[in-house]
Amino acid sequence: MKRPLGVLLALFFLLIAGSRPAASADKPLVFGVFPNMTAKQTIEVYRPLASALEKHLGRSVVVYSARDFETFVARTRQGEYDILLTAPHLAWLARQDVGYRPLLKYAQPVRGLLVVKSSSPFEEPEALRGRTIAAADPVALVVMATQAELSERGLKRGIDYHTTDSGTHANAVMQVINGRADAAVLGLHPYMLMPPELRKQLRVVSETPSLSSLMYLTHPRLRDAQAQAIRQALLGFAATPEGQAFMQRGGYGGFADVDGSELRAFRPYALQAQEMLRSAR
Repeated sequence: MKRPLGVLLALFFLLIAGSRPAASADKPLVFGVFPNMTAKQTIEVYRPLASALEKHLGRSVVVYSARDFETFVARTRQGEYDILLTAPHLAWLARQDVGYRPLLKYAQPVRGLLVVKSSSPFEEPEALRGRTIAAADPVALVVMATQAELSERGLKRGIDYHTTDSGTHANAVMQVINGRADAAVLGLHPYMLMPPELRKQLRVVSETPSLSSLMYLTHPRLRDAQAQAIRQALLGFAATPEGQAFMQRGGYGGFADVDGSELRAFRPYALQAQEMLRSAR
């Protein structure tokens, strides 16, 4: 199903405004996408997948995100998303607080990347002592994991280096390219989605160990049959040429199953994020 430009623009402005569309007769499914990209990128990347869901389910699917991580988590807690794509530690919270049910995850693990400008003299993370590091959001899993890695190297946030919250991975990178930060933290998938000419301006100085990637979940108001239909639609999309291009572009590696023990492993990160979000209110 090809969307006319006007519809795409309307969806784009809905993402920017963050307001929920009015209920319609066919009750579209609301697909909430983790805000690790700009609104424009979210539409460009996820509209083909949403269109495939619509075709398989015979029901409209509206792509949504939020202006920041805090708002996205709050809307998840309020149950605004029928289909949820989120980070594993926030998936743990979604299941714990609301009862969201895991369906699938991206098979390719994610890593947190610490990057500097390609012309930067910094070769090792220790060289960033006393410097400024830009990051998308303090509750982003890759940010938390990178800061844990820096701590193991003897670099404590707020003491040995300073951070700036940039909102998105793309904004964090631009802080480095424009000389307003010495380094940036971002996830592997957003890095892969950057234009090649932008990636050429960056150099990776360290990576975190592999972490589970973004996970798809469904709200408990959807019946088992509906959840399974969504799961089958996602798997079917991954098998199509368009789905394969989607997976290759983002470096997602296809879909894989999620089990309960995998989610439980992210409980410490989830509780840390929860405390940070409470402190921000």
